[in-house]
Amino acid sequence: MSRRCFVVSVALAVNVAVSLLSVSPVLAQTPVAGADPGARSTSPLGWHDQLDGGDDMLDVATTVAPISSIARNIGGDRIRLHGLVPDATNSHTFEPSPSDARVLAAADMLIANGLHLEQPTFDLAAASMRPDAPIHLLADATISEDEWLFDFSFPESAGDPNPHLWMSVPYARRYAELMRDWFSDADPANAAYFAANFETYAARLDALDTRIRAAVATVPPENRKLLTYHDSWAYWAREYGFEVIGAIQASDFSDPSPRDVARLIDQVRAEAVPEVFGSEVFPSPVLEQIARESGATFVDALRDDEPPGDASSAEHTYLGMLRNDMVVMIDALGGDGSAIFTDLPVADGYAR
Repeated sequence: MSRRCFVVSVALAVNVAVSLLSVSPVLAQTPVAGADPGARSTSPLGWHDQLDGGDDMLDVATTVAPISSIARNIGGDRIRLHGLVPDATNSHTFEPSPSDARVLAAADMLIANGLHLEQPTFDLAAASMRPDAPIHLLADATISEDEWLFDFSFPESAGDPNPHLWMSVPYARRYAELMRDWFSDADPANAAYFAANFETYAARLDALDTRIRAAVATVPPENRKLLTYHDSWAYWAREYGFEVIGAIQASDFSDPSPRDVARLIDQVRAEAVPEVFGSEVFPSPVLEQIARESGATFVDALRDDEPPGDASSAEHTYLGMLRNDMVVMIDALGGDGSAIFTDLPVADGYAR
């Protein structure tokens, strides 16, 4: 399905902006007596809770898995959390089901990426959520319009900017900060708990960011170029000094034309790009063809919205996804990712 530009009237835009700063009133959960604020989680809770609308804790609906993972690390075990978009699903074309309407009806808030990524979910939310339950848009609250990026998969002529801010760790840190504030405003009794979780998680994100910069420094400068299938690395590349020379997937999510394929083959040869990167979510015979005919190596192991492992795995987190991506990418481009990321903690770290 083609993406549509998210156009609203001035009045609705004001309402959405206000919703970013306000939340529906709920009865806060009383902090658990005797809980040790220093104890950290030992097993993942994931993001598939059943939201029931009860007043014992916040019911939070989210969209893509990286956002859900961040939400879990801030909300910990004092929110019920349900991610609407299944892992390994194209979030750009995802159509929510009738059962998702029931989830949204019970939610105290919906936390979404925004920047026009989840329009069908917004449509369902408008019809299903309580009038006092806000829709929080992370990307819209993180960068201004002059910081938007457009590219092959997200051309400016279509009006939809590249929405993949979460791939840049400083933006993911801002996402976590926003969630801390939204959860605290909605549940003041647990504000200290959310704040403590944020401090722990922010330290882990900072450690990831530091290691990415160290790993990038090991990649020969001439190799700091990316050709990917899905154009999800634009903000990462801007942050860490890479150049995205192209993406295969067109703005309507179809394969490129033969002319585009020929142009990309010539570009890969001319720029001596050593690797082209595919996605486990978007298998691409076309990208394999480009690699084969240009002399580059095809690496089909990057993820942008599917954490590794199954839902019970400790690495099934945003941090786990970025760590694995960095090892794959940095090593393939001639750097030393494996050594730098070996001991990076990636499991959930919220207090219990």
